[in-house]
Amino acid sequence: MSTKDTVMKDRRNPLKTALGLGSSQSGVGHWWTQRVTAAALVLLGLWFVATVLCLLHADYATAHAAVAKPWNALLLIAFVLTMFWHAVLGLQVVIEDYVHTRWKEVVLLVAIKFLAVLGALACVLAVLRIALTP
Repeated sequence: MSTKDTVMKDRRNPLKTALGLGSSQSGVGHWWTQRVTAAALVLLGLWFVATVLCLLHADYATAHAAVAKPWNALLLIAFVLTMFWHAVLGLQVVIEDYVHTRWKEVVLLVAIKFLAVLGALACVLAVLRIALTP
């Protein structure tokens, strides 16, 4: 392979190659996921606000019965999971952009994901407990 072939194959700026910059291959997927979860949160948020407003002056038994309905329980679980997922995506971007010490960045990303999973599991458990108890 001649030098001319190598130059023709690799048309990137030598400085970009030297600094290790370039596409990480995950930015577009992250961006789309954040937008899809945001759109889902708009719809699920409207449902959640409407449900809460309908139950505003209801007693405990009525509220329990409303959450125990299968569709309401399913939508509430979807709302909680989508909310935590969207929050993790947003906080990940903030940490990656503004925390410049690598070990602090990794610790914060792991902590946020751990707390989000813990919070989501607690919320799902609460909804399931309400929905499955008579």
